[in-house]
Amino acid sequence: TIAFAVLWVFPGLDSEELQVAPHAFHVIAGFVLAALLVVCGFMFGPSIEDGEIEPVSSSSLGAYLFGAMLIVLSSAHADLALIAFTLLVGATLLVAWHAPAATGALGAAAATVFIVFAEWAVRANPDMLVLPGGAMSGIGPTAIDSSVTLHLVMAAIFAIGFGVAGFLAQGRSNSAIIPVVWSAAAVATPIAILIALYARIAHLDRSIPFAILAVLLAAAFGAATEALTRRETRPGVTVSTALFATGTLGALALALTFALEKGWLTIALALMSLGTAWISMQRPIPFLRWLAAIFAGIVTARIGYDPRIVGDAVGTTPIFNWLLWGYGLPAASFWAASIFLRRRADDAPLRMVETAAILFTALLAFMEIRHFATNGRMTSPPSLLEFALQVCVTLAMAIGLERLRLRSRSIVHNVGAVVLTAIGGLISVFGLLILENPLIWRIDVGGAVFNLLLLGYALPAVLMLLLSYAVVGERGKVYANTIAGGALVFALAYVTLEIRRFYHGPILSTGGTTGAEQYTYSIGWLAFGVLLLGVGILVNSERARLASAAVIALTILKAFVIDMSTLTGVYRALSFMCLGVVLVAIGWLYQRILFRRQVAPPPAPQASS
Repeated sequence: TIAFAVLWVFPGLDSEELQVAPHAFHVIAGFVLAALLVVCGFMFGPSIEDGEIEPVSSSSLGAYLFGAMLIVLSSAHADLALIAFTLLVGATLLVAWHAPAATGALGAAAATVFIVFAEWAVRANPDMLVLPGGAMSGIGPTAIDSSVTLHLVMAAIFAIGFGVAGFLAQGRSNSAIIPVVWSAAAVATPIAILIALYARIAHLDRSIPFAILAVLLAAAFGAATEALTRRETRPGVTVSTALFATGTLGALALALTFALEKGWLTIALALMSLGTAWISMQRPIPFLRWLAAIFAGIVTARIGYDPRIVGDAVGTTPIFNWLLWGYGLPAASFWAASIFLRRRADDAPLRMVETAAILFTALLAFMEIRHFATNGRMTSPPSLLEFALQVCVTLAMAIGLERLRLRSRSIVHNVGAVVLTAIGGLISVFGLLILENPLIWRIDVGGAVFNLLLLGYALPAVLMLLLSYAVVGERGKVYANTIAGGALVFALAYVTLEIRRFYHGPILSTGGTTGAEQYTYSIGWLAFGVLLLGVGILVNSERARLASAAVIALTILKAFVIDMSTLTGVYRALSFMCLGVVLVAIGWLYQRILFRRQVAPPPAPQASS
């Protein structure tokens, strides 16, 4: 009967001159009859066990609310239709207050209220529905204005009605679900109405009055949260308290959205995550931890939309530009929030915030490097300077995370260290050794000693070596040895490129290789191998001695494959003579120091007198 009665609302809704009064009378009469005869536990309805939400009781009221909503939308928000809709929403709150079986109708009431106000906002702002290319002729919504005053009065009635009733309903039922539904409607409805009014009146632009309204709403939700926290434990109160706390922070986030623009909103939402984490320490409401993670997710999605935070207004000053505030402050906020969250548990919200902290720290470094290397032109192609700085910073962050994970034992720090190491390795191989290799491409490396070679090859070699020692004993032997191997490759590359810089100047890719240069390569590699051997003997490092053996073996291979065919005269003789002397010296060192294991003889026993 109810289904067919609601279907009877549809005839005439699409007519040009809609008769609002008959339709309004139909839904009001049907609602009253459903409330009197169908809703369990109310007036003449069937009896039901206390605290149970009955589907037919709730859906019957929700069906007539749906009909009233259709009348409002079809009549372009006619005054009579709005008044009838307001009466039915108020009656739904009244019936649900006295008959818990109809509590489910609160969700339908909240949803229809939001749809009415959202449609009103879009109806007054037709450009919100039109693509940037513009609407076709004769197609698109019609901007029909209706009584702003009536809508504002309705908004105030709905916000106060849902909010106050939802708060007062706490503790009235022995069922847990009843107060939760009331609190959810009390929080969601005022926020939804405020968003719709903001879109309708402020046209999604910066608005201080709406920011003040959002702050007042947050204060009301905060007072409700504090009041519920002090109450005795009742079914559903814990979840309801979390919902009101969520509404508090959500309203504050809206206030920041209404009042701020560009990068400040990103910073404010990140600080909201920190504030939520701190509040979770003072008020241990479980959902607050998730809310801190949700704010972190929103900020992450925001930078995905525009990585430059403020578009083209980043600025040209190195380091101290909008990237520092847009990425640095959120990174600091997430690190601080993770400290607060870790004090209570190591759970999914903590890991989400820790992930955001690592992500924003890495993005801060990468974006600042790109800004510095391109002089503020963020879309320029990469360079050797950019790749070098990225590798150094990435390896430094990986070392820091390796140290941090030993204390925190966090899986996020663990995975983050591995990911940063992998990123650093990929940039090293494909960026420094292939895409921006000065031996292959025409690149000005700079001065004789302090140049891009020092930054791009020597410093990464040192950082790789430190990273390999940081993971020794904590990760697999292959993992550590692979990083150490990378350090050896880059150190040898630096020696080679620096020698070529001495012969060819700042452009290494031009000019032929002379016999003196080829001989210098051999001498330089031998000296590097001997240096590694000396370090390995002094600190008793097997890894350094193996690296020395690899370098010297490579030098021997070069002598027989390259030097013998390219060097002539005195350079060929000197190459093999130096190689022979070094090999003899190494053999002597191994015999005298490493292979000599003489044990001092025990002292002779004293002769007895």
